[in-house]
Amino acid sequence: MLLDCCCCCSGDGAGSTSEAVACRDPVLLVSGVGGSILNSRTKKSGSEMRVWVRILLADFEFKKKVWSIYNPETGYTEPLDDSTEIVVPQDDHGLYAIDILDPSLLVKLLHVTDLYHFHDMIDMLVKCGYKKGTTLFGYGYDFRQSNRIGQLMDGLKEKLETAYKASGGRRVNIISHSMGGLLVSCFISLHSEIFSKYVSKWITIATPFQGAPGCINDAMLTGLQFVEGFESFLFVSRWSMHQLLVECPSIYEMLSNPDFKWKKEPEIKVWRKHSNDRETSVQLETYGCIECITLFEEALENNELNYNDKTVALPFNRAILKWAAGTRKLLNKTRLPEGISFYNIYGTCVDTPFDVCYGSESSPIDNASQICHTLPEYTYVDGDGTVPAESAIADNFDAVERVGVSGSHRRLLANKTVFELIQKWLGVSPRDKGKCKKTSKVMMDEW
Repeated sequence: MLLDCCCCCSGDGAGSTSEAVACRDPVLLVSGVGGSILNSRTKKSGSEMRVWVRILLADFEFKKKVWSIYNPETGYTEPLDDSTEIVVPQDDHGLYAIDILDPSLLVKLLHVTDLYHFHDMIDMLVKCGYKKGTTLFGYGYDFRQSNRIGQLMDGLKEKLETAYKASGGRRVNIISHSMGGLLVSCFISLHSEIFSKYVSKWITIATPFQGAPGCINDAMLTGLQFVEGFESFLFVSRWSMHQLLVECPSIYEMLSNPDFKWKKEPEIKVWRKHSNDRETSVQLETYGCIECITLFEEALENNELNYNDKTVALPFNRAILKWAAGTRKLLNKTRLPEGISFYNIYGTCVDTPFDVCYGSESSPIDNASQICHTLPEYTYVDGDGTVPAESAIADNFDAVERVGVSGSHRRLLANKTVFELIQKWLGVSPRDKGKCKKTSKVMMDEW
């Protein structure tokens, strides 16, 4: 066997930029929950409409096209509108879907930073000499689905193969955000050999390795508000989001890990009113990682929505919980293959929901279903505002480096310190755009 080490050096002239691109190991950006554009495609005509994310008519189109129901026979969440399907646009080598989540003129004029997802990081990498379609790719996916479902696993495998081949057989550096880190972890467990073949480095940012207790517990009971400030009035309502999340396997998979040794177990607390024939009392009830399931079932027992004049029951879904337990078992046993360099960036210095409390001693909850229409009080811990640092740092991998960066969950994707860390770990700089650093590419020929 002959090992031929070829060095690419810096040079002048028209070919220097292309040589620099050729010397870059490709980067694949993997988004998290809510971090991909979703289009609704009509099965009959094939026409598409962006339904996530959009500002104008957001709530109307969301309820019409994105509301879904879980199919336990297939394991997929499927739209209530059976004449359509949800697809992720693949424009710009997968980068379009994870760049600006609503690329409309209005959003760009208002510069709604909450929707500028991987945009700044893509710009940074391009300035460092990466070229879209050759050394820079994106992976957006239907984030409603389970992190280990076949469609998502196959999509990631295809992206890795594409990046590997387009760059001339160079192994890929993955940069994942949030739930995207769980998706990559599932891929490692299910396709370890493929991961070893195509991946060199994995940098993960703000990943809820052990769950995001406060945010996800509350999402299960009252929903989520993705956009804050005045823009929220133009966006999907908290209640509309709640009715989607109750049927999303990915949300169940981010519940707090009951097998993890938390410094203090996350809890849900409910001030509950109890009455008998003679007197009324108020008690504070506490639910841990396992006990909270009974509260979810009680609170969501009569949860339902009206769709096309039909009532659709949406109780807490035991079938999804069972599937999610299988995913958690998979995540708990994930081991990083040899030869992969792993780096973990986690957010700090932002108050992050941990314990959640509903009602108060003076205004208790009469019936558990009231919880779904009650805004909670949080007990906070250190983190990024969504994922506790305790969860994000507990990756159970042999990391080259773990670095805490002060910043909020989504804004870490535009954080200067994060960019500096990524550039250091990738061995690039904006100053190197027209230069080619010394690197070696091993070529093996059989005698």
